Amino acid sequence: MSRIKAEYLWLDGCKPTAKLRSKTKILEGAVSRLEDIPVWGFDGSSTEQAVGHASDCLLQPVHFVPDPIRGGEHILVMCEVLTAEGMPHVSNTRARLRQEATRTAPQEPWFGIEQEYTMIKNGKPLGWPADGYPRPQGDFYCGVGSEMVSGRPLVEAHMEACLKAGLKIAGVNAEVMLGQWEFQIGPVPPLRVGDELWIARWLLLRLGEDMGIDISLAPKPVAGDWNGTGAHTNFSTRAMRDSGGLTTVDTACRALSTAHEKHIAVYGAGNEARLTGKHETCSITQFRYGVSDRGASIRIPIFTAKAGCGYLEDRRPAANMDPYQVCAMLLETACK
Repeated sequence: MSRIKAEYLWLDGCKPTAKLRSKTKILEGAVSRLEDIPVWGFDGSSTEQAVGHASDCLLQPVHFVPDPIRGGEHILVMCEVLTAEGMPHVSNTRARLRQEATRTAPQEPWFGIEQEYTMIKNGKPLGWPADGYPRPQGDFYCGVGSEMVSGRPLVEAHMEACLKAGLKIAGVNAEVMLGQWEFQIGPVPPLRVGDELWIARWLLLRLGEDMGIDISLAPKPVAGDWNGTGAHTNFSTRAMRDSGGLTTVDTACRALSTAHEKHIAVYGAGNEARLTGKHETCSITQFRYGVSDRGASIRIPIFTAKAGCGYLEDRRPAANMDPYQVCAMLLETACK
């Protein structure tokens, strides 16, 4: 009988931004379904999720994929955190998304998330000079050549790992600031996009370990005239995607305008440094939407406007946002 390495992944209770944790369990025999993976435990007092005299928390497997780093039959297991009594832990943001996904399932919501990130080496973005700054941004977006981009080996390794894991990765590109990159997950249903984005983030961090590169999801990694780092969230329902759906897109945008502050509250800590009204953002204190407007809170893509149906892009979420919370909020507001 084969012995399988199962890497259990979960979100800790750190505030204001939860971090990924993981540990390995050896399973006896190959895994073919979720029920083959047992519930496990961990020390919640070491992850800001329990106190020392009652430290046990549970890991409930909810999604698994092949482990592209270890290969073979080994797996990565995304988990929800439960209390010792088996109830969703207060830090378990996936539990709320489960409720919203069930409620809105007849509307067939899809999500696609554009995850930007910054590679860091020796405390500075990768490729930046030891002293001072690179030339002003402008040449780096989707750049090619050693003077235009830094970190492509990690980007390629990460993309290949996502493909081997069966994640719905849609593409990668160099971003506006040198050392800043992006990958996209989706379009897929809400729970899947959250699970796969967290797994993709874990793979990026783990591969960065091997290359000595840190990964920052800070919304504004460098102060000054440099782009921030976001996680633009593309969203649609069946009604938006069907013929004539532009009317439904407009209705959703109007609904989103009434809950701006509620959304901003879960769109990432430190987002005020990014949402300034500059560098392709709308001010954090304003809400507006428009066709092809990358300075708006919500952009309606030109393809959606021309076709009369499609999706909207919420440009407000920061790179460090929790996709479970962002997706739940969009479903709550736009799918009344």
